[in-house]
Amino acid sequence: MKKIILSIAILASGMSTFAMTNNVTPATSINIIMNDGFTEVSLDELPAAVTSAVEKDFSTATISKAYVNANGQYKLELTAEGASSAVYIDKDGNWLEESAVK
Repeated sequence: MKKIILSIAILASGMSTFAMTNNVTPATSINIIMNDGFTEVSLDELPAAVTSAVEKDFSTATISKAYVNANGQYKLELTAEGASSAVYIDKDGNWLEESAVK
């Protein structure tokens, strides 16, 4: 009887080693590059409505970079007092929320 109990205990411990989880993390990483559809344009190519809207609403800011997408919407990087931020505007000088940019 002792041999049967001992045999069952050995078999059970042998089976439990196969049920252990494997905590190995993968060594590769995934890099995601997002293309938001904007291409850089020179500041000379900006419509007059865009530059006048910036001068009116952000009088202390300067446009450091400008980008345009296929829908005629502009992404402007404004710099004011050492801080920069991105704003969106259409070709007619109307300000856009980031969620409205297509």
